Amino acid sequence: MADLLDTLKTTFGFSAFRGVQHQVIDRVMAGQRTAAIMPTGAGKSLCYQLPAVMLPGTCVVISPLIALMHDQLRAAEAVGIKAATLTSVDTNQAETIARFKSGDLNLLYAAPERASGDGFRDLLSQGKLSLFAIDEAHCVSEWGHDFRPDYRLLRPLFDRFSSVPRLALTATADEHTRADILTQLGISEDGLIVAGFDRPNIRYNIAPRAGTTRQISDFVAETPGAGIIYAQTRAQTEKLAAQLALNGRPTRAYHAGLEASVRAANQAAFVKSEDMVMVATIAFGMGIDKPDVRFVAHAGLPKSIEAYYQETGRAGRDGDPAAAQLFWGADDFARARIRLSEIPEDRIAGERTRLSALANLVETGTCRRAVLLRHFGESPPDNCGNCDNCLNPPARTNLTELARKLLSAVYRTGQMFGVGHIEAVLTGQSNEKVLKLGHDRLSVFGIVTGDEAEMVKPVARALLLRDALGQTEHGGLELGPEARAILKGEAEFAIAIPPRREGKRRRSNDQPANPVGDPLFEALRGRRRELAAEAQMPPYVIFHDSTLREMATVRPTTLGELGRLGGVGTRKLEAYGEAFLAVIKSN
Repeated sequence: MADLLDTLKTTFGFSAFRGVQHQVIDRVMAGQRTAAIMPTGAGKSLCYQLPAVMLPGTCVVISPLIALMHDQLRAAEAVGIKAATLTSVDTNQAETIARFKSGDLNLLYAAPERASGDGFRDLLSQGKLSLFAIDEAHCVSEWGHDFRPDYRLLRPLFDRFSSVPRLALTATADEHTRADILTQLGISEDGLIVAGFDRPNIRYNIAPRAGTTRQISDFVAETPGAGIIYAQTRAQTEKLAAQLALNGRPTRAYHAGLEASVRAANQAAFVKSEDMVMVATIAFGMGIDKPDVRFVAHAGLPKSIEAYYQETGRAGRDGDPAAAQLFWGADDFARARIRLSEIPEDRIAGERTRLSALANLVETGTCRRAVLLRHFGESPPDNCGNCDNCLNPPARTNLTELARKLLSAVYRTGQMFGVGHIEAVLTGQSNEKVLKLGHDRLSVFGIVTGDEAEMVKPVARALLLRDALGQTEHGGLELGPEARAILKGEAEFAIAIPPRREGKRRRSNDQPANPVGDPLFEALRGRRRELAAEAQMPPYVIFHDSTLREMATVRPTTLGELGRLGGVGTRKLEAYGEAFLAVIKSN
């Protein structure tokens, strides 16, 4: 234990383990096979990096994306770990192979496509191995939301070196996915460690779409720091990026249709920036290893709760407050149900369950975090105090009669018109279309008045979400399988109505980077920015904001005092200590 803590402090700058890190590392050091389910930001990489430093031989890390490997390589080298990547874009492959054979590497990163090949297996037989670490291990499971077939080809590699411990790591795995990870990677059930899924520093906000570009623009204007906007199409990505750029915020776009060099340049610019907004499709995925992302917003529905959890989890990995904002539309669910008919029969039931779970998340009037955590098998409290519903509880209103009127109007008009026309009929609008079709003579004409009229669109949206309404291929409304029970009075229909937004919303980050306006903190941040530019690396690789805040509070005057702060290891103290002490002294 003393040796572990000593290495933890001298190499990584931390004086204690967090959460289940110690439990996972103990198993690795004892040579046991382990699968660890740990939330993003809980320090998964430390669970293999620290053993890699202490154990003889090389830890082989299987990672899904080249960009992610290079980010992790940069962070490892910054604390003095001997690391290398072996990827298709590396020009120093011969040097890396020589270093591995001579025992000069603590960490060797490789993609599953390479690692599953015979050539890589032969290479590993020529050196000493300390550990196999499988990052983003949910990719091994067909149940997972990011299934990568090459992950399922890794087992022969591990079994070839059966005495080498293996560690599977992921932040996103429901019960089915966990079981599949254990089976596919040859890990016993007693090797499973689940740390929990809660990310208490992330504030979850979910709202219906009502002018996506304006909503996203307002959200970005109110939320400082670097952030990611997930759009559903390439065209929407570029449109939103252009609009946000007009507001003066540094903005880039990222999608699979861009040239590879443009994507790489945009990602590199985002990683180094402290306030850039990246508007992206989900092509901008697991390769993001940037801890100071302050917000993630979705301009449309994600694929699943697992995808939502992982994508929002890219915010606030440094532990500082962050925001997750989702804007959704009922048409998202209509399209998702249509896609269900296009997938293999054996997957339909599971995908339908996932879609229902998403519907519950966006429609609930209760705690969002509790819905998320229950999905992953946890038993959270009923109120988290850090989501929109807990901070501003919505009213739950019984609108069964209005729902029946709306469904009747859809049926009596022929199940072919959009919500605008249905609303016109229900509220008695004698416009040209209504009159021409004779819908003013229907029994449902003008039966909705007063306050009910304002609720027609929200009720239609909720009926679509609950599959009581569907959409035709031309966008018209038709009755869905859940309509019958509502029309017959066998099911109650209630929706949560959020409080009206009055004026500007308060900033989405309760604690900004500099909560007390300390000029020393800003000076330290400025020096960090200069050093990062000189070294051509992201500022956070030098020190996180939390370390700079501690510097500004403690105001150390010697290297010894500075070295006692969190996040200041021996290598970083030697490289940057004097530069930051000089800033403290002059302020």
